[in-house]
Amino acid sequence: MTWPSLDLPWPSDATVEGPRGWWHGPLDVEAIAVGAVSAAVSAANALAAQRGSSWRGAVNSALVGTSFDSIGVLRRDDEPIAAWAELSGFFEAADGWVRLHGNYPHHAAVIRAYTGAHDRAGAQAALRSRTAPDIERDVRAAGGIAGTVRSMHTWRAHPQYREAVEGQGLITLDDPTGSGRPLSPTDDAPMVGLRVLDLTRVIAGPTATRLLAALGADVLRLDPPATPELLDQHLDTDFGKRTALVDLAQTPIQDLLDTADVVVTGYRPGALARFGLSSGRLLARRPWLISVDLSAWGATGPWAHQRGFDSIVQAVTGIATTYADHGRPGALPVQALDHATGYLMAAAVMRLLAARESDGGRAAHLSLARTGAWLQDHPAEPGGSVSVVEDRFFGERPSPYGRLRYVRPPVVVRGEPIDYPSPPDEYGQAACAWNAPE
Repeated sequence: MTWPSLDLPWPSDATVEGPRGWWHGPLDVEAIAVGAVSAAVSAANALAAQRGSSWRGAVNSALVGTSFDSIGVLRRDDEPIAAWAELSGFFEAADGWVRLHGNYPHHAAVIRAYTGAHDRAGAQAALRSRTAPDIERDVRAAGGIAGTVRSMHTWRAHPQYREAVEGQGLITLDDPTGSGRPLSPTDDAPMVGLRVLDLTRVIAGPTATRLLAALGADVLRLDPPATPELLDQHLDTDFGKRTALVDLAQTPIQDLLDTADVVVTGYRPGALARFGLSSGRLLARRPWLISVDLSAWGATGPWAHQRGFDSIVQAVTGIATTYADHGRPGALPVQALDHATGYLMAAAVMRLLAARESDGGRAAHLSLARTGAWLQDHPAEPGGSVSVVEDRFFGERPSPYGRLRYVRPPVVVRGEPIDYPSPPDEYGQAACAWNAPE
């Protein structure tokens, strides 16, 4: 069995067992999924070794496939989670198709105001008289989320692709600061005793920090009170973390930053700069820090400051046309750009931590558009698909929101999947402070 190289700054040498294919479709989604998880597990092994731990992880590809559909298999008191809201999805425009994202109430409000409609049918009727580029421009200008469904050829002629995606690696690294800080030794999981400040939303960033929590990190997630995370998203991605609501304009977090090991951000480039949370500002004051950030479209170019989600990136970059069916645009079988990028973020965190004593702090940058470009360059391998889902892939435990049945992290230790240290907490109620050292 062969898995393509992801062309990362570090080797991925984790053992992989399990089937090579399980999703049907034209692109090798399995390769980006298993490759990203393998990168994270390899990084975890390297960090454990650096800290003197005998902990070693491996990868089961079937578990990876299940974990990439974590919200789809999540059950709350035996009931499934609704992944999409009424105003999210593909809509016909006068000249083609557009994809909107209305899961978050403030984004749905923009769509309703723009279309003058309160339901999907009314929105669709209004949008048929407008061109897709006009919808994309107007909804974005009003603070909403929209993307014209383009072909890959059209996207790759776009200045955003040319400037911020073409020729870029999946992970871009800044120069190290050279201000080393040693890691404390451990005989436990690789992230034990390390503090991660989580300033991310939706899927990709929270997936990264969810894995770091599973590997022992003290993860504190901060969200703005005005736009809290969706409850269903919290239940899916906040295992093992503590969550707090903090208005950064009103509440300084300098003490948290000064005692953090890692800061992970997932907002538009520049959105957090006014709070001193750009990677350059963070490392200038705290040269030991590891900073990893995510954007939708890349850190430069005309769309650098545009909002975007996995589904919108799929629509804009040509993945939706590649998966089209009978003239209607389609989508990947799972939110693979989000999940894969999340595991690559976790890999970057742990690789940079492993090198911190010699290199000092360092920043890494990733984008959904770059992950999508790698996937588009790798068509699916021929051959049959095998679906393997095992009971041992799942955990079940009580939470403040009912009993949850969930897929465990895609990391195998001594033949068994690891588990999260705790269920999602009561959202936003944690103290804005690190756990006391044990």
